[in-house]
Amino acid sequence: MEYGFWLPIFGGWLRNVEDEQMPATFDYAKQVAQTAERIGFSTTLIAELNLNDIKGLEAPSLEAWTTAAAIAATTERLEIMTAVRPGFHNPATTAKMAANIDQLSNGRFTLNVVSAWWEEEARQYNGIFTAHDERYARTEEFVTIMKGLWADASPYSFDGNYYTLEKTQLHPKPVQRPGIKLYAGGESEAGKQTIVNHCDAYVMHGGTVEEVSVKIEDMKARRQATGQPPLESFGLAAYIICRDTEEEAVQEWQRITDVKEDGAGYAGYDDFVSKSQLEQQVKRNDYSVSNRGLRPDLIGTPEQIAERILAFEDVGVTLLLLQFSPQLEEMERFARDVMPLVEEKRKVGQTK
Repeated sequence: MEYGFWLPIFGGWLRNVEDEQMPATFDYAKQVAQTAERIGFSTTLIAELNLNDIKGLEAPSLEAWTTAAAIAATTERLEIMTAVRPGFHNPATTAKMAANIDQLSNGRFTLNVVSAWWEEEARQYNGIFTAHDERYARTEEFVTIMKGLWADASPYSFDGNYYTLEKTQLHPKPVQRPGIKLYAGGESEAGKQTIVNHCDAYVMHGGTVEEVSVKIEDMKARRQATGQPPLESFGLAAYIICRDTEEEAVQEWQRITDVKEDGAGYAGYDDFVSKSQLEQQVKRNDYSVSNRGLRPDLIGTPEQIAERILAFEDVGVTLLLLQFSPQLEEMERFARDVMPLVEEKRKVGQTK
């Protein structure tokens, strides 16, 4: 199991807690990234939203791609997985930007391809927002172009329904060959088929061990049917509540899920549940924490959390993308109290 974390660019992850002591500033994000690299985390995921989905539309948030370049320049080993949404980007310039960040990070830049769900944000920022399946059709062309430009052959031409390129050159190429690793998540039929046809890894937003197991086996079978090599990894987003006792963990869970019906962080809720095709119903309680992070139930004592992590590992999860609040302090607690315990329990299990 590898451990990743969401870079705190929104000022927190909790929609019912106003001040989480994690400001939406680059200084704080850099401190978290450098600390995480030192204590054993492998990957950071930088979400891309132009509006603050967690703290409200008027709250500050960092832009993903400029932040990614700065994090790349101030870290040494961290994989920098940055979201990209085709409706807000030109594929050729995006391929160029990604190759550039991959060069300056010496091959540590990866992409999380997101087909978008927030119509209000698209309206405010002049993004392209269409019917669900059409968003994925656009994504397929977008990814095809990026891969074509990253490949060794030049120049590259493309004539599709959404994009046209004629004899386009891209130099330098990314460090990673034949191109930059692509992660993506999706629960609809269109989303899953786009992922198995075009991406390298699958990311799931929350889910129980049973739910995740079904998704992984399904995606493995879909990928095998394409004739391509297996998906490289399976990631899972989760929120951590680690405390000395189970009672303390439950108290914290109750505090952060005390839903404020008119809270500023719920501005995107209706779009999320109506403009996405989700496999599990998302209630406001689930939505209290970003990205359905409570569903994996990584809540309790270090012993309990370690056992659940191994259960996810047993069904095929290879990367946890974790959220904490406050990010820095709770990340350090997790690295100190949980990560070594997972390793110990794994070794004990291997000797039985």
